[in-house]
Formats: sequence, C-alpha cells, structure tokens
Amino acid sequence: MKFILSTHNVTLTDAIEQHVLERLEKLDHIDRWLLDARVTLEKDHIAHSPEKQFKCGIRIGIRGNDLYAEDRCADLYAAIDATIKKLEGQIRRKHSKTKARTHKVAARAKETRRVV
Repeated sequence: MKFILSTHNVTLTDAIEQHVLERLEKLDHIDRWLLDARVTLEKDHIAHSPEKQFKCGIRIGIRGNDLYAEDRCADLYAAIDATIKKLEGQIRRKHSKTKARTHKVAARAKETRRVV
C-alpha cells in the first residue's frame, strides 16, 4: 500500500509516523486490496474548544469510491485511533455489502435449480 503523510502545524516525529503505520497495517490486514492511504495531521491554533485541537483525516484509495474519515481530539494519537476506527467500520460495511450481494445471487441460482 502506498502511504502519503502530510502535516500542518505539527512537527512530524518518528513516533507519530510509526503509530500511523501500525494503525494502517491493521486496515491492510482487514482488506488487502487497499491501494493507497493519504493521511493529513493538523493542529488548530485558534480552536474554539481546546479539547478538539488536533485533526486527523485519512483517505483510503480502493477500487470504486475512496473511503474518507476524519476526527478531532485533544490528543493527536487519540485522533488517529478514532479515525482508523471509523475507516475500519467503513471497510467492514463495504465488505459485508459485497458478501451479501454474492450470497443473494447464489441463493437465487440455487432456488431456480431446486424449482426446476
């Protein structure tokens, strides 16, 4: 999976980069067909509420429409984890819809064989 990490008003450390890579490996384990991940980490200097200073946005490129999620938290690591959790749900939902569609077609074919 191709990985692009960009920051805005955040100093990128090795620890932050490793944390993002570990979480993205979790997504890659769920769905191996992920093409690329674009991660944006931002810090809002004049946030209206101090508990939501950091923002993490992740766009996952897959076949079909891309998946996107973002979250704001006071802690950067918590924002990354919350965003990954949202994307994990989106991937699971997409996978479930695909599985349901194939099962529906197979069940319909089985029904036609049984009737005839």
